[in-house]
Amino acid sequence: MDVRRFDVFNGDADGICAQHQWRLAYPAESTLVTGVKRDVALLRRVDAAADAEVMVFDIAIDANAAALRAVLDAGAHVTWFDHHSARHAFAHPCLHLFWDDDPAVCTSLLVDRHLGGRYRAWAVAAAFGDNLAGPARMLAAGMGLSTTQADALADLGTVLNYNAYGECVDDLHFAPQALYRALHPYADPFAFIAASAEYRMLAEGYRDDCSRMSGLQPQWEWDYGAVYVLPDACWARRVSGVLANRVAAAESTCAFAVLTPCPDGAFVVSVRSGAPGTHPANVLCEAFPGGGGRRAAAGINLLPAADVERFVRAFSDYFAGCGDGSHAR
Repeated sequence: MDVRRFDVFNGDADGICAQHQWRLAYPAESTLVTGVKRDVALLRRVDAAADAEVMVFDIAIDANAAALRAVLDAGAHVTWFDHHSARHAFAHPCLHLFWDDDPAVCTSLLVDRHLGGRYRAWAVAAAFGDNLAGPARMLAAGMGLSTTQADALADLGTVLNYNAYGECVDDLHFAPQALYRALHPYADPFAFIAASAEYRMLAEGYRDDCSRMSGLQPQWEWDYGAVYVLPDACWARRVSGVLANRVAAAESTCAFAVLTPCPDGAFVVSVRSGAPGTHPANVLCEAFPGGGGRRAAAGINLLPAADVERFVRAFSDYFAGCGDGSHAR
């Protein structure tokens, strides 16, 4: 009897590269379940029956706990790799959970550990895309990669991650499942970079969109961080994560939030913490409906316009202890 298989993964660099590593190691036909980066309640799309095999990469259990119980109750076997908040995790004989919320870890690095480094270059690209440049460069050096090669993987991870940001799939250059299918034939990411038309299109789109970021300024700013509000445009939605990662990398001890408008007037929020050990980003975001994530980077899927000032006050109060001053301008 054929086994029904489902591969459920976040549509960003970490989710795609984690899924890719796994299926390079364990080839099998499966139903792909993914979406834009903020589309994290993915397990509810899985119509699992008894003895189905469900692989999950880079989505939080906390956003899928009820759906996970339903899938397990149907008799499915679930293997889950993730690094987001997992307060609602639970034990089950058919659930195999590989979880670590260390700020220096992403899901692709967890898969890399499990596979013993078999496809490590893809994990390095994912770590770069997940704003973990330090761990990524350490791994690249350990592999004997040159600076030029590490930089190429950094560019790859960045554009894969960039592609996942949008209100809906129509905002993206490629649907995440299409992008995964485009890169999956390549065990070597350098071959994908050299040969793929999809990579060239993403790199060009990334350059064009980033060229529009130069004039962006914070709406609120303190010594310990800042809050940006982006214009209501497709390019702005695509670069929201890039902006958050860039400003966080430029001032690594500060906190930042990027608010991206939605068509209904609400906002998607991305938060980066400069002190994930003492001021985890996910804790701030979880105080708002639809909020969650991990220590260093988290977000709110839908912040009503009426709650923006409340969020800014909460952001300021929460991160004030990270800096030396509290004046806004």
